[in-house]
Amino acid sequence: MTPLTGSLLVATGDALVRVSGREVETVLERPGLQCVAVDPRRPEHIVVGCRGAGVWESEDSGTTWRDGGLPAPDVFSVAVSAVDGALYAGCEPSALWVRRDGDAWRELSALRELPSAPTWSFPPRPWTSHVRWIAPSPHDTGLLLAGIELGGLMRSTDGGETWADHRPGAQRDVHQLAWHPTEPGRAYEAAGGGAAWSRDGGDTWESADAGRDRHYTWALAVDPDDPDRWFLSAAPGPFEAHGNRPARAALYRRQGDDPWEELDLGLPRPLEAMPYALAFAAGTLVAALRDGRLLASGDAGESWQTLTTTGIPRVVALAAA
Repeated sequence: MTPLTGSLLVATGDALVRVSGREVETVLERPGLQCVAVDPRRPEHIVVGCRGAGVWESEDSGTTWRDGGLPAPDVFSVAVSAVDGALYAGCEPSALWVRRDGDAWRELSALRELPSAPTWSFPPRPWTSHVRWIAPSPHDTGLLLAGIELGGLMRSTDGGETWADHRPGAQRDVHQLAWHPTEPGRAYEAAGGGAAWSRDGGDTWESADAGRDRHYTWALAVDPDDPDRWFLSAAPGPFEAHGNRPARAALYRRQGDDPWEELDLGLPRPLEAMPYALAFAAGTLVAALRDGRLLASGDAGESWQTLTTTGIPRVVALAAA
């Protein structure tokens, strides 16, 4: 396998760790640090979100950091648009904020005015919910998806000024969303009840569950060279995926309309640790297990190499830097 080029950024829950080769370095410590995004247009611009500590940003690849000044403390998701550089932050209680062209943060409050909003409820804290994932289209400035845990998959065509409520065919317990980087219209979802994908820019969705015996899906990655090939991690349920018991998890690959195929990571199966984050880095697929182990595949999941087994206490999120 070709060695992984570049570096990875791993959110551990209270720190951001950079992995370069087999070197592991902590670049930021903040309570509740659980999401990370790298600006596609300016990779030196890194954004993290924290439960209880808001948004933090670096303009020099993580050497120095500043408070991003978000007026909300509990951040569950961050994203940077590849089209116009808009920075989004999703919070609990469910709210979505945007900052464009150096302007001040502004809440996209129409999201909270959707008809389904009174029904949104996160099972471990049923009195609230949060914006679990934000996916700005890499092809269209106005096209934006937001996933509510638990509430639904919402779609905007004007940068979040107005919203269409939960999309037909999508799962409501949204965990992760993705666009294909070169195929306009292709979008993908991993959720608590299974997986779905869209051919029409996220307007309508169809289920993608055949071939899996586990339907609590969590991490998601799409092959940048093939819009028909994508990867998911799944467990029997949330207690296995997130609790202290063995995860009984698996990593799957889907090609076109074929059923999902379980991949062999070279570890005992079912996996005791949930694959908690997936990412493509320079053509290499990286799987980050919840217990801190990182594995990589340069051949679309056929074979795997261990990147690191020490220095990372746990994994919450992952991004290629």
